Amino acid sequence: MRYIGLLGGKSWVSTVEYYGLINRGIAARMGGQHAAKLLVHSLDLAEIAALQRADSWTEAAAPLTNAALGLERAGADAVVLCTSTMHRVAPAIEEALGVPLLHIVDPAGRALQTAGVRRAVLLGTLHTMEQPFWRDRLAERFGVELCVPDEAERERVHRVIYDALGQDEFFASSRAAYISIIERVAKSGVEAVILGCTEIGLVVRQTDVTLPLFDATALHADAAVAFALDGALRLPSTTGTRGDALTNAK
Repeated sequence: MRYIGLLGGKSWVSTVEYYGLINRGIAARMGGQHAAKLLVHSLDLAEIAALQRADSWTEAAAPLTNAALGLERAGADAVVLCTSTMHRVAPAIEEALGVPLLHIVDPAGRALQTAGVRRAVLLGTLHTMEQPFWRDRLAERFGVELCVPDEAERERVHRVIYDALGQDEFFASSRAAYISIIERVAKSGVEAVILGCTEIGLVVRQTDVTLPLFDATALHADAAVAFALDGALRLPSTTGTRGDALTNAK
């Protein structure tokens, strides 16, 4: 089994979720008492978030790149960045590493392509929804067109992530807000929804909405499991699933 390096802490809630998903994926494929071989480097989200707000992406890339290199030196055979937003600086990390960075967009793109989806709506932080790093990679590599909710809805999606989900707060109102937004965009001609922030899948389930959901976090974790066991990215067979994470909803 290959070692996977988890570059986490943005938020720590997301990192815990990746840890659990990858370990459950290894156990499902190998059985018995098998668990993943993981190395974890967790950073302080507050420091990274301040650089995001200042639009200082070059400066934000530096600690992530250094941490990724540390994981490589410690024996990681590949690195997983446990955040969708910070894939904005993935090219800088990829350039520095001598091992693969398993990019979050690629497993989602493969799953969408396999399902025949050509147009999807992306939910995530403002950075993820409004900057081109998701949109361009999906279009160029997988032929999928992305759209996003309107400005007020984007602000609401972002605020819930930073003010609640990323701080381990799961409110019924957060779930209701996301369901309302998804049901509205379902009328705009999109074929699917990408849960493009690592925490959104903790509050929204497929049974809550009519459009197919593609959970980028679950698909990313599945790709890490495939790499750990097979040494290559495996085509996801589903849209990505998680256990019922709403037991903490308040």
